[in-house]
Amino acid sequence: MLFLIKIFPEISIKSRPVRKRFIRQLRKNIRSVIRPLDSDVEVTGEWDIIEVKTGAIAARASQGSEPETATQDEIDLRANVVEQLTRIPGIALVQEVDKYPLPDMDGMLELCLRTYTAKIAGRTFAVRCKRSGRHGFRSVDVERYVGGGLNQQTEAAGVKLVDPDVTVVLEIRQDQLFIVREQHGGLGGYPLGCQDSVLSLISGGFDSSVSSYLCIKRGLQTHYCFFNLGGKAHELAVKEVALFLWMKYHSSHRVKFISVPFEAVIEEILNRVDNSLMGVVLKRMMLRVAGKIAEQMQINAIVTGESVAQVSSQTLANLAVIDRVAELLVLRPLCTVNKQEIIDIARDIGSEEFSRNIPEYCAVISNNPSTRAKLERVEYEETRFDFSVLDAAVKKSKHQLITELAKDFGQEAVDVKIVNEVGPEHTIIDIRHPTEQEARPLILHQSTAPAAMLSIPFYQLRTSFTELDKSKSFLLFCDKGMMSRLHAANLLDEGFANVAVLDISAAMANPQ
Repeated sequence: MLFLIKIFPEISIKSRPVRKRFIRQLRKNIRSVIRPLDSDVEVTGEWDIIEVKTGAIAARASQGSEPETATQDEIDLRANVVEQLTRIPGIALVQEVDKYPLPDMDGMLELCLRTYTAKIAGRTFAVRCKRSGRHGFRSVDVERYVGGGLNQQTEAAGVKLVDPDVTVVLEIRQDQLFIVREQHGGLGGYPLGCQDSVLSLISGGFDSSVSSYLCIKRGLQTHYCFFNLGGKAHELAVKEVALFLWMKYHSSHRVKFISVPFEAVIEEILNRVDNSLMGVVLKRMMLRVAGKIAEQMQINAIVTGESVAQVSSQTLANLAVIDRVAELLVLRPLCTVNKQEIIDIARDIGSEEFSRNIPEYCAVISNNPSTRAKLERVEYEETRFDFSVLDAAVKKSKHQLITELAKDFGQEAVDVKIVNEVGPEHTIIDIRHPTEQEARPLILHQSTAPAAMLSIPFYQLRTSFTELDKSKSFLLFCDKGMMSRLHAANLLDEGFANVAVLDISAAMANPQ
């Protein structure tokens, strides 16, 4: 399988050294993401286009095999590679292509007939050719010749140059011809590793999840900082969100999840701060702690999910007072975005459902909150605050690599059991997001069938598991095993002894 990667257009306007650096970093990121799927992947390209070639196509080429004879394993690999490539920041377009030495016009027509005859049957089409290099013909000559041949030799409904049903895409690059089979829109943005790191304040809700995603998309290496106001259940729910975003959009880089115990800070605010200013003071305390943690990590910017005037603490007047305690740059990607637009983005990136199910912890809500807090009044209220409590929260904060989040649950009580063989006594629970389940249904490649296979997305598992038959044995499944280990550890820690994890080697997610 061969893929042409078109870079995000803003990269192409950079200076030559910067553009080369960005492309080099993007190649590195692609290798990092695709190698778990195919250890033999080849990623090449220096300037305006990148070629990604899986090991399967290399082996088949040495045997003289044709692209049309792809095996089921290759089809599965293709679907997984496409899915991962479209989620890598810096990629604007992913094209699945067949590559040939450049033939004459008749040869180009013959190759297009093999690829597009079935696709254009009964449908209108247009031929589009892009060309680079010196040739004895123009791009429009190729379009006319190939288009005329396809129109005469197939059962197409005819040529339609504006808004056709099918676009036949050809690329000629020097002495090579690329026939594009499929095209997939990419994430866009800049490659991760080309910009600096940021510390995103994440609560698990719509706003902080989307603001984190937008930073990732812009090429910022995004670490997560969580202020725990609601105990272990709250922390688990937010870790799910962070883990989901990392696995889906920036797994090419190692990031950290920092959990800060903030219950004592909340208690101090409730006891010592005027009711109308509690929300503003809480945000100032969070920025103070985030700034100290960011400095420890040598990070120069903090990200929040605040949107102007969405709540009382987010008026311009209050945000200005809040920012007075920040010694680092504070980024607010959503400052002018309305709530419905934020929810729409969350739906598109797959975080909507579990952001919707994040528990709400409203320990600090003013009865009559101030929308125009005065700096002098806020500073006076803070003189009654015991800042040793804030220092203690910083010292007790827990720093973890995001790949190690599951170790935080049930580690002292019991280890999570990993199962590689499925028996008739097992019930499998697919905890993946519904869109992932639909794209890659779980199909077991073994003779023994489980007692049953259930679909309970991870954001519903916490409430649904207690309703299941406690006499049965359950195996949790997700693609990489991280989310399933996290949930299994938590369930074991809560006293459920009938749960384990199904290892990915025992099953495959295959598209139908």
